[in-house]
Amino acid sequence: MQNFIYAIFLSTTIQLGFAQTKFPNLENSKNSLSYSGYPASATDRTSLAFSDKGSWFAYGFLNANKTEAGFSGPLLLTEQNGVWLSPAFTSFHLKENPGQNEIDWKVSLVRQTSYNSHLEQEFKTKNLIIRQQLFFLSGHTALQKTSITNISNQSIKLNGYFSGEKYLKTIQLHAKKKEITVTSKKGNAVGHLQFFGTEVNSKVTSTGYTTTLHSFVLKPKQIKEILIAQTFIFPQYSWKEEQQKIRKSNFDLALETTKQEKELQLTHLISHKKTIYADILYSNLLAKLALTLQNNTRIAAEGLKHNGLFPSYHYEWFNGFWAWDSWKQAAAVVHYDPEVAKNQIRAMFDYQEPNGFIPDCVYRDTLIEPNNYRNTKSPLAAWVVLKVYKKTNDKDFLKALYPKLKKYHEWWFRERDHDHDGLCEFGSTDGTLIAAKWESGMDNAVRFDSSVLLQNRKYAFSLDQESVDLNSFLYAEKIFLSEIASVLEDQVNESTFKNQAEILKGKIQAQFWDETTGWFYDTTIDGKTLLKDMGCEGYFPLWANAATPEQAEKIKNNMMNPEIFNTFIPLPTLAANHPKFKPEGGYWRGPIWLDQVYFGITGLNNYGYQKETETLTYKTIHNAEGALKKGYAIRENYQPITGKGLEAYNFSWSAAHFMMLLLND
Repeated sequence: MQNFIYAIFLSTTIQLGFAQTKFPNLENSKNSLSYSGYPASATDRTSLAFSDKGSWFAYGFLNANKTEAGFSGPLLLTEQNGVWLSPAFTSFHLKENPGQNEIDWKVSLVRQTSYNSHLEQEFKTKNLIIRQQLFFLSGHTALQKTSITNISNQSIKLNGYFSGEKYLKTIQLHAKKKEITVTSKKGNAVGHLQFFGTEVNSKVTSTGYTTTLHSFVLKPKQIKEILIAQTFIFPQYSWKEEQQKIRKSNFDLALETTKQEKELQLTHLISHKKTIYADILYSNLLAKLALTLQNNTRIAAEGLKHNGLFPSYHYEWFNGFWAWDSWKQAAAVVHYDPEVAKNQIRAMFDYQEPNGFIPDCVYRDTLIEPNNYRNTKSPLAAWVVLKVYKKTNDKDFLKALYPKLKKYHEWWFRERDHDHDGLCEFGSTDGTLIAAKWESGMDNAVRFDSSVLLQNRKYAFSLDQESVDLNSFLYAEKIFLSEIASVLEDQVNESTFKNQAEILKGKIQAQFWDETTGWFYDTTIDGKTLLKDMGCEGYFPLWANAATPEQAEKIKNNMMNPEIFNTFIPLPTLAANHPKFKPEGGYWRGPIWLDQVYFGITGLNNYGYQKETETLTYKTIHNAEGALKKGYAIRENYQPITGKGLEAYNFSWSAAHFMMLLLND
């Protein structure tokens, strides 16, 4: 299949003077993330990349010692699990007057600035100012404008060309009349490289291309503008319609519209901050969080039938949609983009099995990695669907998802209750222990160190332990389903779910509680023995409102104890005084995860512990490495003793839960 890039080169001469509308929140949040780097190979993962509108490709800045008049990339997510097509595929070269050397962009670089709306960089020589801007017109197309201003008092003759080096042998460049095509054996996205509005000469080689502009003269104070549109489009979309959109677009007006959209988005988020986070420091954090989620957002493509968010485009194996991640991400995204939130949920239900099962993760291209039907994830779907409804009042959305939610809820009790006692276990469909642990979301948690697998029926296996977090989720889900039933006037199920919830709450309070240590634990499958590894799962009954006030107070005391859970960044996944506590490199055996922190803090708030809630939230935000600093990425998890960021960069659910902690959620 073919992979194409489309570009338009337009030239006009206008009078000097550029008026930029001021957008205060955008301006304050500039350079939230650092996109500086140099992709030294197709698979280089050292730098971040900017994208918008759900695009499957992204760009950045070339670092100081590698600077060119072009943006790094694009990083193609249209094939494999993300590869750089080039270090800078639309690199601009310029000579002042015949016989002179090309401008040295490393010497002339003035600034590189990123916003939630766009990227821009500026260069200056004795006689010229060169400014480049890049933003996304759509999920298929990025527009790049290069403006050359003559700041001297003499006319200058200029010669320029664009060039691009390609890394991948699987991509071929082909020159036709006024057209270059770029084809790939690894991806199905298609497009074209075409030139309009000026005469150009293009030449391709086995390693790249060169497009030469005809010489031009700039009078004093005049500006020359060169517009490039780069498109990557999958076959399910209309290239003809996208081409028309590009031709009809006005760069400045389209960029202005994008700025307005981002300003309104940030204004809305900032207006919903909790009053204790009034400082601009937290507004700028919200901008970084929104940008983190934006960079991970993808429009529907191939196997992903609705748009949604990756956990992290930056990590090779996170280029898909995960069930647990999807529910959590949508819970935050609904605050500023309800349609993406709805589609994120739909994207997972697109793959719901007839028996109600929802797979763990799904991908665009299952030839790279198959969808994972070996396990599902903890049941949070009803929570997020109800949350989306409360934000949007979209009753049709609620009505469409309600029967699917009921099927998923019923699946748990049918397929994951080994002894039919009304308490469920994590498990797998393929009979593997590792998939059963994945189902919990806490892949290598200490509580599963001695677990074994039991078969319930064909394609249904359970761990030999009943988990307090899973049953807290299921209790909460019954409450949420009861609320949904009430909205939809399903009185029978409203009552049924309420009654079932009360029974399950009693079992949680009785079976999983240890009075001596003041904590909830998993138990053996017969419910007789507590598995006393004190982990974050023990405070989930607070989030679900399933604990008694007396139990909640003892849980609170443990959560606020510096020797146990109140670490530098609070609420590690395993108690800090546990002998197997591993704060760095432990994954679910010590590092803090923002989703777990959010559930714990929300649980305390449910029981009226506002002071403790504020204390733990403040510590989390202020002690997580780089969270409040410009240029630092949001990380997958954090070291609880030092605050060091760990694992993947640009992690969606961390950004989502930071956001929900800041907002009146």
